[in-house]
Amino acid sequence: MKITSATFTVSSAKVEQCPEVTQPEYAFIGRSNVGKSSLINMLTGRKGLAMTSSTPGKTMLINHFHINGEWYLVDLPGYGYAKRSKQATEALGQLIRRYVLERNALTCLFVLIDSRLKPQKIDLEFIRFLGENGVPFAIVFTKADKISGSASAGNVKAFLDTLSEEWEELPPHFVTASPTGRGRDELLDYVASINLALKNEA
Repeated sequence: MKITSATFTVSSAKVEQCPEVTQPEYAFIGRSNVGKSSLINMLTGRKGLAMTSSTPGKTMLINHFHINGEWYLVDLPGYGYAKRSKQATEALGQLIRRYVLERNALTCLFVLIDSRLKPQKIDLEFIRFLGENGVPFAIVFTKADKISGSASAGNVKAFLDTLSEEWEELPPHFVTASPTGRGRDELLDYVASINLALKNEA
């Protein structure tokens, strides 16, 4: 898929404020500081489309971007940022849960995992929550350029092996590196294949 246009649509503080759309939505979520904004900018080829920050936990809203006039890319708040107050953490968790469970337009949720790290409990628990609720998702391993290829591959394998202990069939997964564009074509082709399948069904 070639992205010819990527336009910011709206930021929403509540799920009910999200735009009413008839086209598919692909949402991106992950732990704070997982490289979500950099990945979105890399995928769209629009530097600065999603605001990157050296301070984790800055995204507090649901941000919609219209891609090629055909589908929506949704930037969700990150989870697991320890420096938020308990009240703020609970409110953000509720916002994320409501979007993931109630948003009819959500076609696939891309869960971002830092490939520099061994399997993290918070990521595994979030993926378990998605499975228990039948939410369609894929896994995107980020920051593969930040460590050696063998170390990154080892962490990816360890994460998938851990999932295999509970899952009979593993979800699709992609390995990405925003500075180099690694994984961009594979991820966008996956979105394109789903969009095509939806059009054929219609």
